[in-house]
Amino acid sequence: MTAFWIVTGLATALAALLMLGGARRGAEPVTEADPGAEELAALDRLKARGLMDAAAWTAARAEAGRRILNAGRSAQTAAPRAGDRFWVLGGAGLAAAAALAVYVGVGAPGLADQPFDRRVQDWAAQPQMLDAQQLAAVVEQAVRDTPDDPQALRMLGAARFEAGDPVGAASAFRRVLALAPDDAQSWARLGESLVRANQGTVGADAEAAFTQALNRDPDQLGARYFLGEAAMARGDVARTRAMWGPLIAALDPADPRRVDLERRLPAGGV
Repeated sequence: MTAFWIVTGLATALAALLMLGGARRGAEPVTEADPGAEELAALDRLKARGLMDAAAWTAARAEAGRRILNAGRSAQTAAPRAGDRFWVLGGAGLAAAAALAVYVGVGAPGLADQPFDRRVQDWAAQPQMLDAQQLAAVVEQAVRDTPDDPQALRMLGAARFEAGDPVGAASAFRRVLALAPDDAQSWARLGESLVRANQGTVGADAEAAFTQALNRDPDQLGARYFLGEAAMARGDVARTRAMWGPLIAALDPADPRRVDLERRLPAGGV
């Protein structure tokens, strides 16, 4: 807690110094060429060369002088007063004091941080109220207690997938398959995780996982869908029909997914 207050004080002092530095830079005059002096010098050169008579020269200098005087008045800025810096520092200190008062009034400065494991235990007491990421944390803690339980690992893979962590989901399904290599559904879920991790593209590793799933269970319709997608991307019409034919037949004729597959199926399909 002491370290927190030290860091807070240093941050406040740094903010005040930055404000003072910015004010000083804004008040410093900008040194640049004087256009008025250049204009008067140009008039003098014209008169010296005989290109301007005395009357015209006098009138031109008078007009230039009026313009220079007006420009000088409009460009004047109020110089910073000596006490301004104290007002800036006082304002920064007052803001810090107000923030401290609000924190002490509505916060809990003496409350220790709650360990993550304790939070997960509290989440586990009300699983119906959890979002996908919290549920994944709860299942992960359960897997630590039973690391060789395929069912717990399947749940972990599904939870991570729903939480938007396809790489973590793939890792969990690989652990399932190390324990149960003939689990067709886990092969299919592994393939889906790899597809999502690859931004929707069915890569070689995902295609191999789907093939393993289909070899163990021909009714893995999700695997058939992705294998058909991979075949279509390669231009393999026969393979696409072989994968999607049984899938289309298994879907209800009114199912929008069936309509879409029939529309996309290459000529000579079902």
